[in-house]
Amino acid sequence: MTSDPVLAAVSFAMALGFCAVHLFVGHLRFLDAVPRSRWLSFAGGVAVGYVFLHIMPEIGAHAATFERATGLAAPLAEAVVYTLALAGMILFYGMERAIVTSRDARREEEGRDRPEKAMFRLHIAASGLLIFVIAYLLNHREDDSLAGLALYFVAMMLHFVTADYGVRRHHVELYDRRGRWALALATLAGWATGVVLTLAPLAIGGLFAFVGGAIVLVVLKEELPEERQSYFLPFFGGAALYAALALGELHMAT
Repeated sequence: MTSDPVLAAVSFAMALGFCAVHLFVGHLRFLDAVPRSRWLSFAGGVAVGYVFLHIMPEIGAHAATFERATGLAAPLAEAVVYTLALAGMILFYGMERAIVTSRDARREEEGRDRPEKAMFRLHIAASGLLIFVIAYLLNHREDDSLAGLALYFVAMMLHFVTADYGVRRHHVELYDRRGRWALALATLAGWATGVVLTLAPLAIGGLFAFVGGAIVLVVLKEELPEERQSYFLPFFGGAALYAALALGELHMAT
């Protein structure tokens, strides 16, 4: 159980911020611009910056935990940790391909530009799992400083803008009716679990690795396809700005 009531209160406020993104992303009309909104590219850059400057180094640090807990040789323990990151990427890539295939088939057979409802449930379940883990980690992270928590919150908040926009783009009506509430509930459930339950360092390291791989896939699949007409400079700007903040925070900590 989280013993610091101040940390619990701050992390709860941040969880509510995550919920606000899930519930109201459909009202951010400026994101629907064609070509793609520069704000989405900026948000994607920040999220990727967080992965490479915070999650990936922490994954490397957790490799030592895996080595001690499992008795594996250091190179093998490190490979296991990064395999978990690969698993997160593969899971979300497989889900995205299933949704796109379903949408294409339904468009051809029925003339409807929406995936089947079963794909909506799959998408919400997978996204809810990732959101649950991210909210849990509000209370259990390697860097437990206030500045580190703030950087985590900003990066994940912007990641949710990108990710939720992508989910809603596939299932507009179902997302607005039920999906956004399910994601908000997953957020609160993850936060509450983090308050009352502390997993072993081995498990937390595995969660960090899984989240890192999933976020990279979610961001890049939104940014890279040619039809998205995404913007390099805002993406670069988001990543560069986050890198500057992260390096500044590390410099002050040392």
